[in-house]
Amino acid sequence: MIEHISSDPYRYAGKHVVVTGCASGIGHAAARLLIEAGAEVHGIDWREPDLALAHFSKVDLRDRSAIDQVARAISRPVDALLNCAGLPPMHPWADVMKVNFIGMRHLSEAIASTMPPGSAIVTVGSNGGAGWRQRLAELRDFIGTTTFEDAVRWCEAREAPQTAAYNFAKEAIVVWTLTWSAQTIARGIRLNCTSPGAVQTPMLAAIEEVTPAGLIDAVAQPIGRRSTPEEQADVLLMLNSQQASYVNGVDLPVDGGFIAARTVAD
Repeated sequence: MIEHISSDPYRYAGKHVVVTGCASGIGHAAARLLIEAGAEVHGIDWREPDLALAHFSKVDLRDRSAIDQVARAISRPVDALLNCAGLPPMHPWADVMKVNFIGMRHLSEAIASTMPPGSAIVTVGSNGGAGWRQRLAELRDFIGTTTFEDAVRWCEAREAPQTAAYNFAKEAIVVWTLTWSAQTIARGIRLNCTSPGAVQTPMLAAIEEVTPAGLIDAVAQPIGRRSTPEEQADVLLMLNSQQASYVNGVDLPVDGGFIAARTVAD
């Protein structure tokens, strides 16, 4: 593992960046690296972080009105949005779907409406969403919902999101990214997502309480260890930087080779 060196390799100094889920895990690491790089960081979370943010908004992504309020309050154009907020799978299905996809999408669309050309959005998914091709038609139907409320009603009318909300939401992130990126790029806004594997965060600790350790260890193969939050955050910063100006509509696995190995084995 290479030790992270604090600097500004992606030229974020002076940029206005919004980071959701900034209180812990990948979001906390991303916000900290951005602050160290000289960015003006607006953090969003339901808990206040221990970071010297330029701005912080306490927002519950399950609440559409709260999302609308913070989107209106962000007056300066946003150069980059990093969607890092998420709930682990043991939470109620409605909460998982709202935080991990529905609320995230609503916030992204609201902020993107005022983002300038050259800006970018990246969303943290999961290799738990790797099966999106197997139910692409269903996912297309879901992301075809146009409002927060319509998406919730779609879930309420179907069994699948209730029984596997976490994976379904992560699959939706991939399909939404691939679909919406073709529209946003016409306005000069790039849209990408990442699919982390096993990352040593408080969320993973919560998942381990209800998941056999062997399953998580399997996801950490073939590299043989878990990722640090900083290893994930660095990739997010790269994807939203000008150095990645021709990267759009990508679901990038950041999992030490797990998906690659599984694909070849299949």
